Amino acid sequence: MAAGEFVGLIGPNGAGKTTLFNVVSGLVRPTGGRVLVDGQDVTHAAVHTRARHGMGRTFQSSSVFPDLPALENVRLAAQAHRGGSMRLWGSDRGSVGRARECLARVRLDERADHAAGSLSHGDKRKLEIAIVLATSPRLLLLDEPMAGLGIEDVPELVAVIRDLHEAGITVLMVEHHIEVLFGLADRIAVLHHGRLVGCDTPRAVMADPLVQSAYLGEPL
Repeated sequence: MAAGEFVGLIGPNGAGKTTLFNVVSGLVRPTGGRVLVDGQDVTHAAVHTRARHGMGRTFQSSSVFPDLPALENVRLAAQAHRGGSMRLWGSDRGSVGRARECLARVRLDERADHAAGSLSHGDKRKLEIAIVLATSPRLLLLDEPMAGLGIEDVPELVAVIRDLHEAGITVLMVEHHIEVLFGLADRIAVLHHGRLVGCDTPRAVMADPLVQSAYLGEPL
């Protein structure tokens, strides 16, 4: 992926999409190949080291501190990124300011004082992105951010992701909503049984019979 690029990752269930994310983000060690960030080999680096290199990730299932306000969820990430601990007391103004800025970027500034657990599913997705933004990522890995969203929540989350990409963040996103990727991605990569079978513009990829077969889960 080139800096500033948006690549969508698709494939049938079991194709290896989340496994690839786990390898890139450091949760799984690969049996072959390398992971390079800005030309630096991070294949065997710890997760927090990759984060320091500018890599951030969300997961398929929402993961927030439900009893804490949205602001505190983001503030803790900002504080840790600034070299502080994940403690709930003694926050500095810089971390609070950074948290408010990140909430504004995902259009949650008006819900800063709401408990994270009380937010809608769509707002929790945006909160997770705000938490990642607090670490100043240059590469953002989004694992099915639209999963479980009501159709009315999709356009606003798409707009948030588009804004982040247009601001210069490189994005790699797994998503089953092909129409969403069509409106966002520069290229779409297709996995089938752990193998890359296509990577091109959205229109070219979806016109490829081999890719169509793979995405439908049919034998190649």
